[in-house]
Amino acid sequence: MFADCRFGLRIEFSCCSIVRRWQQHRHNITQKIIFNSNQSNRTRMHNNTLIGAAMAALLLTGGFYAAPDQAESQAQFTLAPGVTKATTFAVDASQSSIRWKSKKVGGEHIGIVKMANGQLNVDGSKLTGGTFVADMKSLRDVDKGESNPFNERLVNHLRSEDFFSVEKFPTSTFKITSAKPIKGAKAGEPNYTIGGDLTIKGTTKPQTFPSVVTISGDAVQATANFMVNRLDYDIKYRAAIIGTAADKIIEDTFLLDLKIVANKASI
Repeated sequence: MFADCRFGLRIEFSCCSIVRRWQQHRHNITQKIIFNSNQSNRTRMHNNTLIGAAMAALLLTGGFYAAPDQAESQAQFTLAPGVTKATTFAVDASQSSIRWKSKKVGGEHIGIVKMANGQLNVDGSKLTGGTFVADMKSLRDVDKGESNPFNERLVNHLRSEDFFSVEKFPTSTFKITSAKPIKGAKAGEPNYTIGGDLTIKGTTKPQTFPSVVTISGDAVQATANFMVNRLDYDIKYRAAIIGTAADKIIEDTFLLDLKIVANKASI
């Protein structure tokens, strides 16, 4: 019987021990849950604090930072102080002129072509571009005098397919692609180097030449003279390259002498 009592005590002691361990384990788990919950709350509070501080900083500094592309796009449409917008000057055809000179063995011919229209572009005090159009049907010779019977025959020949084919190509054009100021140019001397595309008979070739450009108030005047190679435009009549007799040759190049007057006006 004594043995049974000891056995019963051992069982009771073991049960109590198991219960105490379970209670301790449950307490530990509860504490971890509470700790983790508190830690999570503290993290959320910390994050919320950082976000709030960032928003306050943005408000104090004037708002959100613009993306680079947006800032650059806005800058492109803003003129710095003292910078003026480009101005267009309309060519005055009545005050402008195009003169030409062509040489041959034993002589030369001089003539004119009327300006049809055009424009010059100026930015501040600098020429930046432009275009002008010549009326090829107005081509005529002036060295013989219009009353000379030879004059009409010469002009008709120049307007024919042997030369400028004016019925098929009634205009010639020059478009300025570059206008570079010449440093140190004296008054009356060329102060620009003009580059551009000259179109004759539907063919376009680059041309570069010096020019005297005067910009004053509401007017622009430009003068220039340069040589043009007619072979570049498929004008080969009596050219040496096609085997023309030496005493019949017309030179490959001819001179253009330009005077352009343009006034500030709407085109």
